[in-house]
Amino acid sequence: MEVYEGKAKRIIPLDETKVIMEFKDDATAFNGKKKASLMGKGTLNARISALLFRVLEENGVKTHFIGVAGDNRLIVERLKMYPLEVVVRNVVAGSLKRRLPLEEGTELPEPVVELYYKDDGLGDPMINRHHAKVLGISEDEIEEIERTALRVNSILRDYFKRRGIILVDFKLEFGRNGKGEIVLGDEISPDTCRFWDAETKRSLDKDVFRFDKGDLIEAYGELYGRLLETP
Repeated sequence: MEVYEGKAKRIIPLDETKVIMEFKDDATAFNGKKKASLMGKGTLNARISALLFRVLEENGVKTHFIGVAGDNRLIVERLKMYPLEVVVRNVVAGSLKRRLPLEEGTELPEPVVELYYKDDGLGDPMINRHHAKVLGISEDEIEEIERTALRVNSILRDYFKRRGIILVDFKLEFGRNGKGEIVLGDEISPDTCRFWDAETKRSLDKDVFRFDKGDLIEAYGELYGRLLETP
């Protein structure tokens, strides 16, 4: 049985249609140059991802989420993944502040969608639609992926806003299931999103680890607790 292991997750096959996605306690930043193991991180990311996948499914977005298989494990649909990272940005932060003449924290007039080629060896470079088509991804596929990403943004942005949290930006990945449908895969967690407290602009995501802003587990735990609240 072949097990795929990445920086933050293990993928363990179950059968022809399902796999287990196991979230690790490992934390990495700056392409693996900064590393740590933080007890409880995997469990928090699994619980947050499961919660957000359920929110999206309830609002008509098809995801690979099937169920929970333990504290740090989810059962998900097996997908043939696109070699893309789809980033949606609502507020200037991270690499965007180095590419646009706008101050960090500036709210964008409309969401910005960016495509990145998923390849650690190349540093996950930003690409455009023409590059994506050269890689064998059709215009129709790109349109559907971007449309779904913006739908996810609309749903989650409102969901977080009602809990006093700003959804600054986030990364999504997509694949095709056995029926040929384009489905949202991977995870949605503080490892792959930027979340700020709406009042203080305090980070509740992996930037806490990246830039030594405090206790990562405390920040993730606070985020999860606020997501469980009924606004």
